[in-house]
Amino acid sequence: MTTDASAAVPAWARAAGPAHDVALTVLLEGPLPRSEIARRLGLSAGTLTRLARPLLDAGLLVETEGAHAPSGHPTRPLDVDESAHRFVGVKLTQHTAHVVVTTLRARVLASDEALLLSPEPARVVEAVAALVGSAVARAGATGSVRAVGVSLGGSVTATGSVVDARFLGWSDVPLGPALQEALGLPVVLDNDVLSFARAEQWFGAARGCDHFALVTVGEGVGYAYAVHGQVVDHPDAGAGTVGHLPLDPSGPLCPKGHAGCADAMLSTASITTRASVAHRRQLHRDEVYDLAEAGDPVCRRVVDDSARALGRLVATVGAVVAPRKVIISGEGVRLAEVGAAAVEAALAEHRSPGTAPLDVEVQVTGFAEWARGAAVTAIRTFVLGEGS
Repeated sequence: MTTDASAAVPAWARAAGPAHDVALTVLLEGPLPRSEIARRLGLSAGTLTRLARPLLDAGLLVETEGAHAPSGHPTRPLDVDESAHRFVGVKLTQHTAHVVVTTLRARVLASDEALLLSPEPARVVEAVAALVGSAVARAGATGSVRAVGVSLGGSVTATGSVVDARFLGWSDVPLGPALQEALGLPVVLDNDVLSFARAEQWFGAARGCDHFALVTVGEGVGYAYAVHGQVVDHPDAGAGTVGHLPLDPSGPLCPKGHAGCADAMLSTASITTRASVAHRRQLHRDEVYDLAEAGDPVCRRVVDDSARALGRLVATVGAVVAPRKVIISGEGVRLAEVGAAAVEAALAEHRSPGTAPLDVEVQVTGFAEWARGAAVTAIRTFVLGEGS
């Protein structure tokens, strides 16, 4: 982080050890009575009071109005001042930059998007800097932004370089340092699926779940999972390896020549291409789903074939990773809605007999939710000191 940004937010940096655990518990679960915080962290009432006092004095925690305890005395639950710190999340696609401005708990205050007229890194930096500046001003967050998170489909390094982003034609691009210089703010890069999973873990559908998996469908097929409360990161996270998992040996070919792999069955391009060829005219994604819902035989068949493949993928994830929950999301998630019956049938068919039902949640999102995931990466950097 830059010196100025770190100096502006010393409270989190000073909250180390058990004190940091108290602050993090309140951030993720609060507001909470002191007795509940002490119970969750295995602390005595006196120890919690000692740890909480400097956090309250620094403004990191605040007391809120609460109910009355059984003794009749009013309680003063502890909470964070969610509005004291703002964060920015940016999601880059091949042609568009999406941005959100959020609070400390990733509540979106403003969102915007802009076309990327050129994939040339310097031009992208200019476009993102302008977009972030306007969104921050519109959210009334000037001067309170602590960090900026940027996510994209590809591999990145801890130092803020893009190792590979094929959709932008990038290789070894120092995007983070360039954006940090343009914005004058700490910038952290992340793989888009990993950042999405981190957001679900802290503030979304996987909150409180220490073992879950995320499957995203859209322009590509993404996958992430968490064990023991940690989203698993690895060097191949941005390589799109799950996209080539075989799902249907009689299915269409992907651009790599694989028959019926996840990319060939689930990507937006594959679904719209198959429907368009049969209809002999170009169909867009939502048009395919609208026609399927209306009973069009071609689109119904295309959607159901892909939905069955999605069910097989979820069943495979359930068998290999054994998560407590699987979240299906992404900009192409309407496949799981329109093809819900086919997904469920395939999941039942490929789930091992005698196993517990798999908790599957379909989450409808847009690109703003991907940008929110990038903001959570920034929040985690600020709170945990990751990447600092």
